[in-house]
Amino acid sequence: MDAIDRLFELLDSSGLTQQEFASLIGVKKNAVTKWKTRESASYTKYLPQIAQVLNTTTEYILTGADLETKETPASANVSEDDIKAAFFEGAEDLSQEEMDALWDDARDYMRYKLEQRRRQKK
Repeated sequence: MDAIDRLFELLDSSGLTQQEFASLIGVKKNAVTKWKTRESASYTKYLPQIAQVLNTTTEYILTGADLETKETPASANVSEDDIKAAFFEGAEDLSQEEMDALWDDARDYMRYKLEQRRRQKK
């Protein structure tokens, strides 16, 4: 088993879709598809983000050694569906397409705010 096999084994067990995973690490879904089909090895640039999202270490992804998952508080075990339910409360009049667009906007805003905070730390 190599790094790609471990990465996608972890992704499969995470319950995330490739689209959700791509969004969380800041790449397009087609990049993740290329990693899976071994057309690209650009995943190495994103190993810290990948490890964080998949709750593992870069060492485990690369070597398979020392699978030490990070401790996560029980409150962190909130699914994306739970977040969407809270986010869309009172939005029963929106179509699924409108809610998906709104969710994409929320993700973009969160990425913007995270990047803003990272810049402030520098």
